[in-house]
Parts: sequence; C-alpha cells; structure tokens
Amino acid sequence: MTDTRPTWSRGDRVRAAALLVAGWVALLWLLEVADVASGHALDDFGIVPRTPSELVDVVPAAFIHFGFSHVAANSVPLLVLGFLAALGGIRRFLAVCALIVVADGLGVWLISPADSNTAGASGLVFGLFGYLLVSGFVERRPLGILAGVLVAAVWGGSILAGLAPTQSGISWQGHLIGLAAGIAAAFLLRRRPAKPLTPALQGLSFGSGRP
Repeated sequence: MTDTRPTWSRGDRVRAAALLVAGWVALLWLLEVADVASGHALDDFGIVPRTPSELVDVVPAAFIHFGFSHVAANSVPLLVLGFLAALGGIRRFLAVCALIVVADGLGVWLISPADSNTAGASGLVFGLFGYLLVSGFVERRPLGILAGVLVAAVWGGSILAGLAPTQSGISWQGHLIGLAAGIAAAFLLRRRPAKPLTPALQGLSFGSGRP
C-alpha cells in the first residue's frame, strides 16, 4: 500500500508555524481593540475563582487582556516561544497549547484569590517556556536541548520574577500552573520512538507483488 498523504518540507513547516503564531498574536490584538471599543465588555471573560458559572471562561480568558500594555507584554514571548514549539508540528503544538490553557484556567479558578479577575496569555507563555525547557531532554533531541538552553538564557530571569508572590497586579498562580502544565505536556505529548520491525516483518515487502 502506498501512502498518498502530502509530505511537508522543512520550509513548509517553518512557514506554517510562523503564520499560525502570528495569526494567534494578531487575534489577541484584535480582541483587545474590540474590548476597548466596547468599553472593556470583554473583561467579563476573565476567570473569577470558585464561581461555577465562570468555568465557561477557562479557555476564553487566555485570549483576553486588560489593556494594550498587557497584550504587548505577552506578544513577543508568545511569538518566539510559540514559533519554536510549533516547529515540532502543528497538531502537536495545538495539543500542547490546549493542555496548558485548560490546566492553567482550571488551576486559576481553583486557587486564585477570591474576587480576583484573571485573564491573559501569560499562563500560556509560561507553559510554552516550560515545555521548550524540558522537551528536548525528555526526547533526547540535541536541537531541542539547545532550544531549551537558549530559551532559559533569554527568558529565565523574567520567568522567575513572574513567579514571585510579592508582585502586585499579576497572577503568579496562573504563571506557576502554566509552567507546570507546560512541563507536564512535554512528558505527556512526547514523541515515542518507532518500534523496530520484528525479523518476520522485515522480510515483507508490501505492494511488491510477491506472494
């Protein structure tokens, strides 16, 4: 049997990763423009903890920000970290992001201070940082390890600062849970090596016309 599925070149993967992440960040900016134009009506999609009706906002909250400075602070790290993560495959990247966003949103709902309203892509940013930091080691990929080291060198200090409970106006809980979710995603969604063929199967040639 012949596999007729299209194959992507390295250039195709780079372009797809760049377009997806750029589109994601552009969406965040468009939503913030709509939020300002509506008198910040979209801020209601933030997560108010331990309120059952707020569970529907677990995912939307990751796309809403409290002002242009807020979305600007998340844009560059999301562009870079998202692009690097998406180079490993679009479907896998979307699965990683889904895991991080859902886990982070649920964690914020559970442990954030009462009467707070949490939104923004920073939980995803911290999650992608954690994912890139360890995925190369988990999968024993030299390029992945190098990417993790470079990411740690560039953003490690900012990540540590964002985990400090003493900072006001940020959700260190969301940052911490996002980071943990990203590390978990590196293990749960890691590439598993293909199983070697048994000696009996190695002699088979499918589609060769042999009996």
